[in-house]
Amino acid sequence: MNKSDLKLFAESLIETFEDAGKESIRLYNKGLKIEIKKDKSPVSNGDLKVNDLITNKISKLTPNIPIVSEETVDLSKKNKSKIFWLIDPIDGTKEYIAGKDEYTLNAALIIDKVPVLGLVGVPKKNRLFYTYAPGESYLIEKNKILKINCKKQQPKNKVVALSSVIKPSDMILNKLKELNVTSIVKMASSYKFCVIATGEYDVYAAKERANEWDYAAGHAVAQNAGAIIKTLDDKPFLYGKEDYKNPSLLIKRSEDLYV
Repeated sequence: MNKSDLKLFAESLIETFEDAGKESIRLYNKGLKIEIKKDKSPVSNGDLKVNDLITNKISKLTPNIPIVSEETVDLSKKNKSKIFWLIDPIDGTKEYIAGKDEYTLNAALIIDKVPVLGLVGVPKKNRLFYTYAPGESYLIEKNKILKINCKKQQPKNKVVALSSVIKPSDMILNKLKELNVTSIVKMASSYKFCVIATGEYDVYAAKERANEWDYAAGHAVAQNAGAIIKTLDDKPFLYGKEDYKNPSLLIKRSEDLYV
């Protein structure tokens, strides 16, 4: 699979992501139907509709590549695929149900343990991120397509970290202290990866949490924009694990967070 194939796949999904984002807002405004899954997490008819729209399009684009989606995955079956799609139709379902604006729509193509292609839609912020190769990460906003490259947007003397929780653990706080972080902002969903890719924020660290579909699309966007993504113990962050569980994570906008 070459770069032109990946570019075609990514660009062919843009309209689907835009439509799915609008549908997520329409269903929210209409009043969501919510159920509780076996793992005690909520799922709405919005999650399921977005899942259908994205998976149907991907199935037509790449009929021979398996699709792993949070909403349809069979966790009793071990993942043995070398090439597969990872989909999280709505990452941040609780945010979505609460009417907040940081939930995201996600799809990534994994090849040999690496997310090479990714799309992340942020419907309520009217932002859509996509990537298909190193140096080829983009943001669609206000009908314009902008190439993004992790260029620092914060003041030069500030290093701003993101956190998925209000109070990070001592282990994470110590890691952020090592990186000379000056402030921490709480943010939900895979949107964190994307705003590091744009250079709006500098770093994100997390203990083992969530599943591969939660990270993969944002990982592709950020890494292809130039971000450095590893585990907290400095190992490669890879996908395609049999149980889909994520290790710890450290995303840095660049090696020197002041530049």
